[in-house]
Amino acid sequence: MFTPAKADRTARRQAKRDLVDARHQARDARRPVRKRADVESDLDVRPIYPASGRPGPASLRGGRLRLPAHRMTTAVAGAAYPFMAEGGLGSTGMYIGRDVHAEASFVFDPFALYGKVEGYTNPNVLLAGVIGMGKSALAKSLALRSISFGYRVYVPCDPKGEWTSVAAELGGRTIALGPGMPGKLNPLDAPPAPAGADEQTWDIEVRKRRLLLLASLARTVLGRDLAPMEHTALDIGLDTVVAEAESAGRVPLLGDVAALLGSPHRLDDAHGDPSRRLGAAAEDLAHALRRMVAGDLAGMFDAPSTVTFDARAPMMTIDLSRLGSSGDDTGLVLAMTCASAWMEAALADPGSGRRWVIYDEAWRVLRHLPLLERMQSNWKLSRGLGIANMLVIHRLSDLLSAGDAGSRGRAIAEGLLTDCSTRIIYRQEADQLAATAGLLGLTGVETQAIANLNRGRGLWKVASRGFVVQHLLHPAERQLYDTDARMA
Repeated sequence: MFTPAKADRTARRQAKRDLVDARHQARDARRPVRKRADVESDLDVRPIYPASGRPGPASLRGGRLRLPAHRMTTAVAGAAYPFMAEGGLGSTGMYIGRDVHAEASFVFDPFALYGKVEGYTNPNVLLAGVIGMGKSALAKSLALRSISFGYRVYVPCDPKGEWTSVAAELGGRTIALGPGMPGKLNPLDAPPAPAGADEQTWDIEVRKRRLLLLASLARTVLGRDLAPMEHTALDIGLDTVVAEAESAGRVPLLGDVAALLGSPHRLDDAHGDPSRRLGAAAEDLAHALRRMVAGDLAGMFDAPSTVTFDARAPMMTIDLSRLGSSGDDTGLVLAMTCASAWMEAALADPGSGRRWVIYDEAWRVLRHLPLLERMQSNWKLSRGLGIANMLVIHRLSDLLSAGDAGSRGRAIAEGLLTDCSTRIIYRQEADQLAATAGLLGLTGVETQAIANLNRGRGLWKVASRGFVVQHLLHPAERQLYDTDARMA
């Protein structure tokens, strides 16, 4: 750098600054030109702050923030800290899928949870969800995966025949009932006695079960409760028919009871009442039972059973897809009533182990009081019998279709919900959210969640704890459970 000798101090300093600027310009001239036009034109990708963070005192990097120490229990910390996820239900049980919030595996076993989770008082399960959200696949996965744990599965109500293929894959049995089907079911079959049962005591128990079954069948056909004299007619008619059948060495049939009730003089003679009023009082009862052996329901319950209930099979299903397709559920309800009486003998056997009893498409049977009463009995005795009942419906308002407010049917249906410690809710329509939240006591966040759940994802309410679980299927399961095959 050349500076004249006569230059003053100001001129020399300016010359030095010009030299520094010239060096910077020369260095920048050798660098490639950066294309910043595209980045600068897109305001969304431009950072608000530089890579070093927000400048100034607001960056909180100066160490000026001081919070006082606070001591609390882990229970309080779990509620106070907003980013804490549920810890899950443990590692014992059937693998269901992925806990969405905890990003961990989710397993479930109603028998393993009993007595270990606070508020978990019974193993019963309610499963609800709109069509196409995967609730049927979840029910079948629970049934299939639980068999590896030694549990057995009974499906007394299969209105669409979807469980037949599942039972076949597992080596189970399916009983198909309906007009023109080869399967026959005699409601008066005596179930096998449990091991160690006294013969006389078991005969009394068989008689009681036959009377309750006949009364349920008659009430279903008549659509009303039986009068006292009709109960007496059933009692006397059953005893007479059983005595005649045993003397002839055969099994009593429903047609024998209907024929006796339709003969007033025979019924009066068996009763021994000089007033001879019993035969006339049983007239409606005789016509109700006759419909099952000679009317539109003939061919299913008026012959010796051609199938047997195998309590040792891993899965037993009752295919009722041939019944109720015309809009009249009477045949379906009668068949399910008989099948339920069949299964109750196996359920009462203390040596049968733990079992699932699954009521698929239960909205079709919730409107019938006799079936509701049988289901209520199984719900109440689930712990003593070692069974886990599962009720599969579309929406929670299906429970309200059991009867008017204050009716016995409505009370029993709501009692079934109360006696389910596990509630699994798949996506619900917007008009059902208020009713669902009211019946289940959901929070606002949970109510909003079930309105936006994807397929296969459900809200699990296990006692007082909540989980959002994504159900995962094996490819073989996905093919086996495909309920939309006919739509493809």
